[in-house]
Amino acid sequence: MEPPKVQQSGEGGLNVTLTIRLLMHGKEVGSIIGKKGETVKKMREEVSASGARINISEGNCPERIVTITGPTDAIFKAFAMIAYKFEEDIINSMSNSPATSKPPVTLRLVVPASQCGSLIGKGGSKIKEMRESTGAQVQVAGDMLPNSTERAVTISGAPEAIIQCVKQICVVMLEAYTIQGQYAIPHPDQLTKLHQLAMQQTPFTPLGQTTPAFPAGLDASNQASTHELTIPNDLIGCIIGRQGTKINEIRQMSGAQIKIANAMEGSSERQITITGTPANISLAQYLINARFRDVAAMWNDPSSMTTS
Repeated sequence: MEPPKVQQSGEGGLNVTLTIRLLMHGKEVGSIIGKKGETVKKMREEVSASGARINISEGNCPERIVTITGPTDAIFKAFAMIAYKFEEDIINSMSNSPATSKPPVTLRLVVPASQCGSLIGKGGSKIKEMRESTGAQVQVAGDMLPNSTERAVTISGAPEAIIQCVKQICVVMLEAYTIQGQYAIPHPDQLTKLHQLAMQQTPFTPLGQTTPAFPAGLDASNQASTHELTIPNDLIGCIIGRQGTKINEIRQMSGAQIKIANAMEGSSERQITITGTPANISLAQYLINARFRDVAAMWNDPSSMTTS
């Protein structure tokens, strides 16, 4: 899974773009492609409207890589289509079999070995939590894939359980990628403040303490917490956006409640209060920081400025 990217859409909105890869046997790839490529064509048409792409590696090797790239909602839609297609294959195979119990659907994700520790958690706490909260079986391979620095993460269960598990894995990966160092430039101009805010370290609740929730449909049943940010008055506008469009986008995408305090007389700063699960808060902070990065980039390149 590659680092998430936050892009500005054609309407000036923000999209969290993820890339997730699956390792599949030839028979599984054949099922996804379908007769004369009809199945994968249909899948691509359904997810491309949401900005996602499905690519299948070339070659006649026993195993192939299926890459899904796009906004989070579209990623999960593609996963759902693949999981339900595999379940359909299992049901069809059982019609000619004496077996009475339905085998689980199994998908294998390709994950950088450096990120597997975050998925497992201290003493296996995170992976145990995922199993218990989703009902899916999750296994992280002990060895790296051949000629690779990545490992296979196997998820088995009902399609619904697999989808919920993938959402939680995406949250863990997103948290891991957004923990970055702090780069502060001590100059008082607005552009510098934008860079400072965009690159600041984002604090997180330690992984494994709560069940993360993703805004795209995952139940947010864990206990909410609160985080506060302080933003200079002269930069608050780029977070709010025209008629509140930007802050509403961030609220919708992160699933967090975000309140901006009124300006206090004599104060040059405004307080932003973010409430939600640790994962909701993490994503909200990520999107706020990304908004600062977008604006800073536009200031560096005035030709790219658009009304937003």
